[in-house]
Amino acid sequence: MKTWFASLGAFAGVLALGLTAALAQQGPVATACGDDIAKLCADKEHGQGALRMCLEENRDKLSEACRAALDSTGPGKGMGQNRPNN
Repeated sequence: MKTWFASLGAFAGVLALGLTAALAQQGPVATACGDDIAKLCADKEHGQGALRMCLEENRDKLSEACRAALDSTGPGKGMGQNRPNN
């Protein structure tokens, strides 16, 4: 019985570490733009820049927090390098 509880405890520890790592990988854009992504870019896949491009293309519709996160991260870091030419 003790072995079972020890195994269960070890499994719970690994699971907690995995969840913590997954949450830590969620950067400032994912955190600040979650609602905007769901509303404006739900059909875009993460990776290869498609999601960020969608956010940049919809910049005028984004929350202030999301725009700030875009300005402070990624290539350009607020220098407008990711913004479409308007």
